Amino acid sequence: MNTTGSTDPVRILLVGAGLIGRVHAARLAADPACRLVGIVDPAEAAIRVAAEVGAPHFADLERAIADTRPEGVILATPNQLHEEGTLALLAHRLPLLVEKPVAGDLAAARRMIAAAREAEVPVLVGHHRRHGSIVRGAQEIVARGDIGTPVAVSGLTLFLKPDDYFDVAWRRRAGAGPILINLVHDVDLIRAIVGEITQVQAITSNVRRGFEVEDTAAVLVRFAGGALGTFLLSDTAAAPWSWEMTSGEAPVYPRQREHCFHIAGTRGALSLPDLTLWHYGAEAGWWEPLERTALTPEPVDPLVEQVAHFRRVIRDGETPRCGLLDGARTLAVIEAIARASRDGGSVAVEAVD
Repeated sequence: MNTTGSTDPVRILLVGAGLIGRVHAARLAADPACRLVGIVDPAEAAIRVAAEVGAPHFADLERAIADTRPEGVILATPNQLHEEGTLALLAHRLPLLVEKPVAGDLAAARRMIAAAREAEVPVLVGHHRRHGSIVRGAQEIVARGDIGTPVAVSGLTLFLKPDDYFDVAWRRRAGAGPILINLVHDVDLIRAIVGEITQVQAITSNVRRGFEVEDTAAVLVRFAGGALGTFLLSDTAAAPWSWEMTSGEAPVYPRQREHCFHIAGTRGALSLPDLTLWHYGAEAGWWEPLERTALTPEPVDPLVEQVAHFRRVIRDGETPRCGLLDGARTLAVIEAIARASRDGGSVAVEAVD
């Protein structure tokens, strides 16, 4: 139910005009159900971004809030600034969508959770894949029991970032590699489908580029339900097996008709993003033929669906599909992977409640 009674476009303020901020600006500007009331970013380049989408530019957040009177805010600043921005916006009791990863570290994420609970203001975390037809379809298949109990999971995140991607200095430094920037999406995706990850092991390499940051990682995980899984990650691999390249959700990437995730259960198996279901007939066992059912959904732009959901969070009181708690639990897994790769051995994932 629309708690405001308004049928006017939802007034949304965008904070941050970097790479993902520009993506949000374009989608908000194209959505007739939204009104992009301003862009907040002190960088000179942000002035051009605001002009391109016809929105006012602000260098100061408090001035922007006072002048634009937003109903909600998208926070697309660097990870380390998420806590500061979230606390400032919660003080104004403004619903917000904060980009992933939810914070610079888990301690900051916990403080954000506490502040949001105290303010009783909804916060959505920008793990946008959860809003696409593929992930939602996979969630339904697994929840329905079509593959039985999951026992094994594999994920491939293999792609080639061009050399000029690293012309920006922070992308060559520790903490800015594909574990935090890219694998965080895949961890969240699998958590949403299979359940919580409780334990990890990992090794990394930076041999190919020689930067501080890793370029390749191999990860082993244990799920709360007992399943085991692996992730193989590299941003220096000339390969088609990544979500961006195979899902069709982001047209900027040339689509490959491949799959990059497999979930095997006691009754069947599922590959993603094609949503192909493998299962036995009346008799089960390795001498019996497996039946194949293709459930390929029509890909939708999950960022568009995420904005539509955010509108409903603001106007209708809909519960965030991926809230601060979920975002923090994904970040806890990423931090455990980073610690395991640095220190060796098995690392328990910190519980976040």
